[in-house]
Amino acid sequence: MDIINGSFIDQLNRAIRGKPKQKRYEEDPDNAWNCCSWCEYLLIVILSTILLVGVLILTLFWVMFYRGGFAWTERPLQQFNLHPILMVAGFVTLSGFSILIYRLCRCVKHIYVKLIHMFFHAVAIPCIALGFLSVFDSHNALQKVNFYSLHSWLGFVTMGMFLLQFVIGFFTFLVMLCCENKTYSCRSAMVPIHASLGLANFWLAIATSVTGIIEKERETAKDPNLSAENQLIEHYITSAIGLTLVVIGIIVTFAVRRTNAPASAKVYVTERI
Repeated sequence: MDIINGSFIDQLNRAIRGKPKQKRYEEDPDNAWNCCSWCEYLLIVILSTILLVGVLILTLFWVMFYRGGFAWTERPLQQFNLHPILMVAGFVTLSGFSILIYRLCRCVKHIYVKLIHMFFHAVAIPCIALGFLSVFDSHNALQKVNFYSLHSWLGFVTMGMFLLQFVIGFFTFLVMLCCENKTYSCRSAMVPIHASLGLANFWLAIATSVTGIIEKERETAKDPNLSAENQLIEHYITSAIGLTLVVIGIIVTFAVRRTNAPASAKVYVTERI
């Protein structure tokens, strides 16, 4: 009888105390990085930064020197040129850095990482909105049909998914922190979903950009005012942009799904609350 009572008291005490708090992956000394891990980290930081900024500069170079620069409604052809720049800036460069923040900011408090992540996405929203508005106005002024191609359909889906991700992420991972303990299980369940959909949306943006490049190349090939030499140079530039976009997608995916963790850990960098 004493043994039963003692066991019952132990169980009651454990229930009152609750489960011991688990350490985060990055707080566990057993998961400390070695020299190879830090070399990989530095390589990813340098390479991803060069590519994310480089693809934007390359797109800007293409538009400025081979597409006639920028304008607004007074010159519809040049107004269209805002579209590739702003979409690459919003969907690729800013979103890419936003995703990589969870990989790059190893020594920053997690709440600050969340805020930086949200900031990059928040800055991307006006870029995307202006990019969409510029192509929509340009097509209307030139009496072109809107939403007729695979590129436009993919773009519409990408924008909708991006907005949905932003709203859900904002309320789930920031607003719900007001009741941190009570919403822990909900946020835990949402983390892998949010991370996976975020990567899917990033790849969807890359696919949309590549199809847009292909569509623009087809239009350029029909332009009688362009010489064969200029068409060839533009072809090389746009091909370089497309290839860079694909490489960016591979590096970002590798970076956020890789932790240098032992196999037993099974923890992804992005899957932290």
